[in-house]
Amino acid sequence: MRLDQAFATGKPTISFEFFPPKTEEAFNALYQTIEDLRPLKPSYVSVTYGAGGSTRSKTLELCGRIQNEIGFNTVAHLTCVGHTRDKIGQILDQLWESGIRNILALRGDPPGGSVWTKTEGGFDHAGDLVGYVKNRHDFFVAVAGFPEGHPQCLNLSRDLEYLKAKVDAGADAIVTQLFFDNNDFLRFRDNCVRLGIDVPIIGGIMPISNVAQIKRFVTMCGAKIPMPLLRKLEKIEKDPDAVYNAGIDYATNQCRDLIFHDVAGLHFYTLNKSKATTEIVKRLNTPHA
Repeated sequence: MRLDQAFATGKPTISFEFFPPKTEEAFNALYQTIEDLRPLKPSYVSVTYGAGGSTRSKTLELCGRIQNEIGFNTVAHLTCVGHTRDKIGQILDQLWESGIRNILALRGDPPGGSVWTKTEGGFDHAGDLVGYVKNRHDFFVAVAGFPEGHPQCLNLSRDLEYLKAKVDAGADAIVTQLFFDNNDFLRFRDNCVRLGIDVPIIGGIMPISNVAQIKRFVTMCGAKIPMPLLRKLEKIEKDPDAVYNAGIDYATNQCRDLIFHDVAGLHFYTLNKSKATTEIVKRLNTPHA
């Protein structure tokens, strides 16, 4: 189903993001992760879309299996990278035929960290892609938002203007990049409202389980780790269990605060693992845990 129905309930949605693995063994592990997450009854799950051809085909295959065999409402990521308009149209047709009704439309990043270059015959901006997707089929289309600004954008106001353009092109919801300071998200949401953006804004949550790993992630995506949290993590980073527990505690409190502030949904970046996300969602369902 389209995600309109999930957001129409008025309750915060819970959703999980997966990425297509590279090996058959990793695929089997992912399917076990999905089964482990099944009792949490997510509103939907999303599947990322890489820059390489094999990864792209695996995205389509994985989306179809999760939607039709596993039975989770599935959002397929789609990027402009390396694709002509006609090729994107073919992909959209394939997704529609496989029962997918929800798309996360992204400009995407070129492979290898190279400078963004529009593919000849393709799209230069996510807003252009949004309009094309909406006209191709009756998809629910989500787009990315950046509470702390896109890493390649030098001005937050301009970044919001780009986001508004995506919504004006037909975007139905916004899923944010990961963040660790809720004040950044709440400020971002307020600024969106002031700009006339009135679609659901879903907060991106990444449980911390490895200090070096999360430092790499925030460097790449332009997010930051609040200093009190960073100091705590650096004191315990040689103790994996302590890091894991601290990450669970922080993400749980972060989610509770977002729910208190009427967040439209929580989107967990699972890294294809279930343990941390399961613990957090269970705690959210047990107020005094």
